[in-house]
Amino acid sequence: MMPKKKENELKVVNVRLVREPSLYSDEPIRTPQDVLKLIAKELSLYDREVFLILNLKYNGQVINMNICSVGTLNASLVSPREVFKSSILSNAGAFIAIHNHPSGNLSPSEEDKQLTKRLMECGRLLDIRLIDHIIVAAETGEMFSFKEEGLMDRLGGKDGWER
Repeated sequence: MMPKKKENELKVVNVRLVREPSLYSDEPIRTPQDVLKLIAKELSLYDREVFLILNLKYNGQVINMNICSVGTLNASLVSPREVFKSSILSNAGAFIAIHNHPSGNLSPSEEDKQLTKRLMECGRLLDIRLIDHIIVAAETGEMFSFKEEGLMDRLGGKDGWER
């Protein structure tokens, strides 16, 4: 027999980060190429779009990686709520957004651009900087950096790799 629920009962919940075995080094991230060395192999394993972030300390050291969304062959639904959840819980000062294109096409879609702009705006409100958004071609491991290609600036971001 289940206990009877009290009329004004307020349930208490806990949200916690759970540490998984480490996949990466403790080397600071300074360039998009550093990100590629760190994450390209991981992203090459997926046959669908995966959107993840690297949460960083202000000095560029990686705190953790969080897979925010696993999508379909050519799309991934990404919510800023899911992106910033681990950043806030990790006390991150910045993050790098990364996703793969299983097709191998490195060109950012209009959705990729709009998501980047939205993440920059949300990051400003939370004081958690989006440093870059990197697209990795799944099969070749080549990359497209929004920052290196000037898209971050055109989308309204003045942040980036400079500290």
